[in-house]
Amino acid sequence: MAKVKKKLTTAQKRARKAAKAERQKKYEWIFINGKQVRVKRRPAIDGMDADEVIKKNADSIWLHQNEMWEYIETDEDQASIEEDKDEIPI
Repeated sequence: MAKVKKKLTTAQKRARKAAKAERQKKYEWIFINGKQVRVKRRPAIDGMDADEVIKKNADSIWLHQNEMWEYIETDEDQASIEEDKDEIPI
């Protein structure tokens, strides 16, 4: 004799949907060694990665105080960027 599956109430459906949405915000699925694994998402600010926000908004003094020297742009960096803009690809 086969068992009949009991349907969920609307409150239960709403609770499951809310729990699923919360899990999707917290975790993401990636592949490691050919297997699908759930890992915590990286922190985001307004949908942008936290490192990206820091690169765009931080000044050089703040970056130096927080030991993020790799993000500090020097005059040499600016000169190379301007040279790249001047070159026109053919």
